[in-house]
Amino acid sequence: MLKPILLVEDNPNDLELTLVALERSQLANDVVIKRDGAEALDYLLRRGEHADRADGNPAVLLLDLKLPKVDGLEVLKTVRETPALRSIPVVMLTSSREEPDLTRAYEMGVNAYVVKPVEFKDFVAAISDLGIFWAVLNEPPPGSLRLKRTRKNDDTHD
Repeated sequence: MLKPILLVEDNPNDLELTLVALERSQLANDVVIKRDGAEALDYLLRRGEHADRADGNPAVLLLDLKLPKVDGLEVLKTVRETPALRSIPVVMLTSSREEPDLTRAYEMGVNAYVVKPVEFKDFVAAISDLGIFWAVLNEPPPGSLRLKRTRKNDDTHD
C-alpha cells in the first residue's frame, strides 16, 4: 500500500492549487488534508478522531508555516521530538521568504523549505516535483510502510 501525503494548509486557494498540482503529477498516493496544526498533530499522533487510523506515517508532510491553532514550526518541533514520527520527511511549503523563518525551520530539522511560486505553472511544477521526489523517488527509512517492490529470483538471495 502506498503511503499517503499529508498536506497541512489553511488557505483554500493554496490548498486547491496544491491538490491540482499533485493530481497533475499523477501520483497514486492518497492526499490527507488538514487545515490547521492541531488537526495535523492529531492525525500524526493518532489521537482524537484519528485514534484508530492505520499504522504508518505519511510519505511526506507538506506543511504550511503560518497555521491556525498550532503553527507549522510547532508541528515540526513535535514531529522531530517524537521518536515514531522523527523520520517523516517534512517540507515547509510557505509564502514566507523571511530569513528568520527559513533559519528556524532548518535548525528544527525541516528537510526542505519551498517558497510557493506566484505563477500558477511554476506552482504546479514545484508541487509536482516535490510529490514525485518524496512519494516515489526518495527511499524511506527502514521500517516505513511502502508499496513492496518485487524482484525476479528474489528467493535466491537468502
